[in-house]
Amino acid sequence: MLKKFKPSDAYMGRLEKGDDLLKELTNIVHQKKIEAASIKVIGAVQKAKIGYYDQDEFEYKYKEFDQALEIVSCIGNISILEGKPFIHAHIILADKEGNCYGGHLAEGSKVFAAEFVIQTFEGNKLMREFQDDTKLKLW
Repeated sequence: MLKKFKPSDAYMGRLEKGDDLLKELTNIVHQKKIEAASIKVIGAVQKAKIGYYDQDEFEYKYKEFDQALEIVSCIGNISILEGKPFIHAHIILADKEGNCYGGHLAEGSKVFAAEFVIQTFEGNKLMREFQDDTKLKLW
């Protein structure tokens, strides 16, 4: 599937120490009524929760980290899920030894410092719908 979009507004901001990374970004997306966008985040977290989609069991498995980690990269997209803007983001985190861990960004990641960019797009909405073959809601 291929859809064409034109870049529109861009939002840049900083989250507060102690914020839940995904919850606060989702609040911003809902407040601004952003329905199609890309998102990037850099910074650090005090603790984290990331997910992995088990392709055999068709369910997410989560891992939690109760330690300071650097956000090496966090990228994703914003689309519509069940009538509301939805962030689907992947994150790579590094510990003090440089070991990296990655997966789906989940609620439960506590911000130490985070700067974000949301690039919105004009065009058709990206509507997530259930896919029988993956058991996922994709656009």
